[in-house]
Amino acid sequence: MSFVRDTAVRRSGDHFDAEVVPGWDVAGNANGGYLMAIAARAMAAVSKPHPVALTAHYLAPAKPGPVTVRPRVVKEGRRFSTVSASLEGAERPLIQLLGSFADLGEVEGPVRIDAEPPELPAPEDCFAMKRSGGGSPPPLMSHLDLRLHPDDARFAQGAPTGRPEFRGWLRMRDEPLDAFALLLAVDVFPPTIFNANLPIAWTPTLELTAHVRGLPVEGWLRCRFSTRFITGGLLEEDGEIWDESGRLVAQSRQLALVPRA
Repeated sequence: MSFVRDTAVRRSGDHFDAEVVPGWDVAGNANGGYLMAIAARAMAAVSKPHPVALTAHYLAPAKPGPVTVRPRVVKEGRRFSTVSASLEGAERPLIQLLGSFADLGEVEGPVRIDAEPPELPAPEDCFAMKRSGGGSPPPLMSHLDLRLHPDDARFAQGAPTGRPEFRGWLRMRDEPLDAFALLLAVDVFPPTIFNANLPIAWTPTLELTAHVRGLPVEGWLRCRFSTRFITGGLLEEDGEIWDESGRLVAQSRQLALVPRA
């Protein structure tokens, strides 16, 4: 299986056809970042090559099978294009998206970073999320090499830290990461609530926003995801992703439902 192939889109008149491929799911529902990447490829095909800021509102779970993406250019600028899109299944719409697209190789400007990548042990000293059948970790982990900070991984042994945070290393198993794979990367770590002494269960995403800040160099990504606010049955999750050169390449914010016991 290949992420590039499994997120490919095919133009068909005024829309694009694609396939939600089995194996990129959590509990039978396709991963939200994977679906966002499918839609983003169609949106880039009608505008500029890379997603820069992309927001997705999730309307219904997606199962394996054919989907349709209907992108529409809202504004075509010199540096940035604004594009809306819907990703639809055979029976109902699944996601509504709005994003800005550009050529990340040409975007330049001053740099000031008042933060640092998370401190992590070497990947070989971290906890590997390996797919071994059953329901945990989910099937999409067979495509990814995800290594959690040992302190944050204790939730898997029934000893959550009480701090809603996950830190770790991430890379694809068989192919390099590109701008579209960063959309997947912001949504593949365990939900932060798993370390918050609250029920561990499916955590449905209502809305996910991803900011792609640069094209990653080859190698590991350093990732941190944390939550500060759990209220009204909802939680926010803030993510940051740094490449092996120490450069910030993606950020995210997600609003999700708190699992029920």
